[in-house]
Formats: sequence, C-alpha cells, structure tokens
Amino acid sequence: MPIIVNLDVMLAKRKMSSKELSGRIGITMANLSILKTGKAKAIRFTTMAKICRELGCQPADILEYRK
Repeated sequence: MPIIVNLDVMLAKRKMSSKELSGRIGITMANLSILKTGKAKAIRFTTMAKICRELGCQPADILEYRK
C-alpha cells in the first residue's frame, strides 16, 4: 500500500510508549497496533486528532504517501 504509517517514529521521537499513548487517547493496544503496522483500512479524524494532540505533531508527520 502506498500509505506508510510512521507512528513508531513519532513515538520514539517523543519517548512515549504505545501503552502510554493508547491510555491517553482512549483506544485499545490492539487497535493502536493495527494502526502502527499499517494494517488499518481507515482511521477516524477524531482518533488522528487525539494522536496529534498527544504527540504534538501534524497528520503528515504520521502518514506518508509513496508511489
């Protein structure tokens, strides 16, 4: 798929664990894992907004399009 999810990179830059992020934004570790591995078929704007708020980043820092 040409959409690359760089959530692991942002978590590492912010020195935050997946468990901490999932607790802060209110989603399960399983759903966060699906998103991190790029297996998600969709993401809600509200979830993306919560992730960006907690990581202090923009959606483009997390999602990347490659041809």
